[in-house]
Amino acid sequence: MSEAAATTKSKSLKELDRAVVRFAGDSGDGMQLTGEQFTTESAWAGNDIATLPNFPAEIRAPAGTLFGVSSFQLQFGSQRVYTPGDRLDCLVAMNPAALKVHLRDLKPGGLLVVNTAAFDQRNLDKAGYAASPLEEPTLAERYRLHKVDMTGLTYEAIKDLPLNTKEKDRTKNFFALGLVSWIYTRPIEPTLEWITKKFSKNPSIALANTRVLKAGHAYGETAEIFAEHYTIEAAEMAPGLYRAMTGNRALAWGILAAAQRSKLPVVYGAYPITPASDILHELALHKRFRVRTIQAEDEIAAITAAIGAAFGGAVGVTGSSGPGVALKGEAIGLAVTAELPLVIFDIQRGGPSTGLPTKTEQADLMQALYGRNSESPVVVIAPATPGDCFYVAYEAVRIATKYMLPVMVLSDGFLANGSEPWLIPDPATLPPIEVGFRTESAGFFPYLRDPATLARPWVRPGTPGLEHRIGGIEKQDVTGNISYDPDNHDQMVKTRAEKVRRVAQEIPPTTINGAATGDLLVVGWGGTYGSITAAVERAQVEGKAVASVHLRYLNPLPPDLGHILREYRKVLVPEINSGQLVRVLRAEYLVDAVGFNRVRGLPLASEEILDAINQLVESQA
Repeated sequence: MSEAAATTKSKSLKELDRAVVRFAGDSGDGMQLTGEQFTTESAWAGNDIATLPNFPAEIRAPAGTLFGVSSFQLQFGSQRVYTPGDRLDCLVAMNPAALKVHLRDLKPGGLLVVNTAAFDQRNLDKAGYAASPLEEPTLAERYRLHKVDMTGLTYEAIKDLPLNTKEKDRTKNFFALGLVSWIYTRPIEPTLEWITKKFSKNPSIALANTRVLKAGHAYGETAEIFAEHYTIEAAEMAPGLYRAMTGNRALAWGILAAAQRSKLPVVYGAYPITPASDILHELALHKRFRVRTIQAEDEIAAITAAIGAAFGGAVGVTGSSGPGVALKGEAIGLAVTAELPLVIFDIQRGGPSTGLPTKTEQADLMQALYGRNSESPVVVIAPATPGDCFYVAYEAVRIATKYMLPVMVLSDGFLANGSEPWLIPDPATLPPIEVGFRTESAGFFPYLRDPATLARPWVRPGTPGLEHRIGGIEKQDVTGNISYDPDNHDQMVKTRAEKVRRVAQEIPPTTINGAATGDLLVVGWGGTYGSITAAVERAQVEGKAVASVHLRYLNPLPPDLGHILREYRKVLVPEINSGQLVRVLRAEYLVDAVGFNRVRGLPLASEEILDAINQLVESQA
């Protein structure tokens, strides 16, 4: 038996129920690609997954600097995974800056894999290290440190290929991927297949990446510094066809599904902005489904094009992030007063102004509810997970067309770029979207309303005998004639608000995660779902009388929410803002809700929410 075979045979295989891994390096090191491929491998292994891509806003962030670090984190497990994880089980640091930025998140005793070739004096200086941290005894004492010359081993694997130094250097991320794939017993076949397809026109690059991936995997098998590796069994999941789904793609697919069910064309007007642009990119791929995408010259042109499409009988959709939605404010008011169906995606990001464009935040709720001139209420709904974005986008179209009003969807950067296994639904199970255009001229008036929904009739321009006028100037109720009458304006303002309130009749009973009464209710919305659920379920295991509800409908609020809130002694509201939903709940229901607020450009940590839960429960004891 060879020495390598003996080494491999002697290595132990340990079973885990979950693991949290983060790849970190320069923004040019391919960390996002590495993380995405590791995610695909974990999906092939049948694990439940949650991911957190994290990268700088600069297109070419200076190499080796702290603010130029890019990372990709995922948690995968044999049980339900709610979050990308709070603390890391494994950190792969490709340079000193990545080590310095991310080491604090690694658990004591966690696996630390570093690329020693990058720890030269130049990179150490950029990261602010006086000396190499790899030589510090405390690093090896606190963590399971594995120093690997990934760059050198990469060059050795492809030394005979006709590639320049830059091309060779760019393949070292596949060495890291191969090594960590061995450590966690991930199948590398999907990555090999991806390499073949991706670089089919460049055989040398394809061969280099293939060799380096296998070299990293083989190094884990044979190197004596790795004494054990790990396996994670497949998770028990509902049968069906799954795919890894990001929030932005799910929003786009939800619009496509709604268009197919309603048999209406889609017009998506948008101006490029991070992190919403992927929706435009995705929809542009699907013109065969009667989708028309417009990359407009500015945010105002984008939304008014969508409003024009809605007037013409299409599903009008626009998307942006907080700064762009601010620019769209007047046009949203136009859709409110013209009472046209319009869907607005707000993919919230760190602010104010340009702020942190690649980081997540939840601070646009007040903007969605009140951030326009005059009384201009819109329906506001929010997805909870990347996959849930599909259903929320579909619901937005259904409500907008049924009630003839704008619907704003509040997603966020974490949901937009994060991914999870998504069970592709049977289209027949989706609720119907029944759209009717007025064609009968007898008795027609532009603002003649449906008694149940208060929706005005939707008329395609050019329908004989149904010529009418809409616009931004106030209209007389029923007739649609321009009106400056004070009582009519008061009536129209109240009618538009009532139309939004009547959407509450569509809201199903609120699901409570836990007992219907207790010491504490945790209320959340949007992308905090995973962190809240993980924290609440841990508190329940510890025997605490804690429950949670997660709100999809933010305007109007669920009809049963007031009763639910009063069944608990305390209410906690975690948000990635300075306290917005908590203000709404206190004002609407006069409950002494307590906010848990962090605005760091990152998802909330479930451990911190659990600490807040314990403090509130213990304060009542």
